[in-house]
Amino acid sequence: MKNVYFLSDAHLGCRAIAHGRTQERRLVNFLDSIKHKAAAVYLLGDMFDFWYEFRTVVPRGYTRFLGKLSELTDMGVEVHFFTGNHDIWCGDYLTTECGVTLHREPLTTEIYGREFYLAHGDGLGDADVNFKLLRTMFHSHTLQRLFSALHPRWSVELGLRWAKHSRLKREGGKDPDYMGEDKENLVVYSKAYLRDHPDINYFIYGHRHIELDLMLSATARVVILGDWINFFSYAVFDGEHLFLENYIEGETRP
Repeated sequence: MKNVYFLSDAHLGCRAIAHGRTQERRLVNFLDSIKHKAAAVYLLGDMFDFWYEFRTVVPRGYTRFLGKLSELTDMGVEVHFFTGNHDIWCGDYLTTECGVTLHREPLTTEIYGREFYLAHGDGLGDADVNFKLLRTMFHSHTLQRLFSALHPRWSVELGLRWAKHSRLKREGGKDPDYMGEDKENLVVYSKAYLRDHPDINYFIYGHRHIELDLMLSATARVVILGDWINFFSYAVFDGEHLFLENYIEGETRP
């Protein structure tokens, strides 16, 4: 039985990350290290800091990462790509060129007999009115068409600058630390969802850039995956147990 892996929030191309090229190589090295052990890889959003597809143009860069995704799918490894709030405007490029399965909404799926609820996590349980308004705007097809009318020279530059500003305005460029069960939006949301869907065994999210593995009941856990900026963290499910781990360069595992 092969493993199933979950990771998120690499924010590739982020101009606020000084070690961006090294970061991408580290991510690619990790994917290369698991390619013979993986049945599936779930990328739970914000793998790019900004991504926008025009009809015949995609952003430059990311060639190592995109090539590795293509290699994995060519080998028969399932790669599931969830759009996050930074790479929400994915089109069909990743599916047609790299062979990934694209998800724009939360997914409930069975893996080796266990029920998983998978999502990037943005907008779930978040009562921030400004964030909800911004998220609605970004989902607008009208706004997307207007954005497409701009030349990529300006539109992609605008997107990258906005994403950099979004990260730098946080204190130290990092998300707030874990706020506790009663205040952490994704935990509160998961508890409420579990009451109506008691068969869920694992809730797995990205978005928050914290590492969290919390029991919600005797049979349910919530896992927040951290990121590939500071933690280089991922979850792995072997069919029996789920672990939240950190990738150490050069490390090998059975």
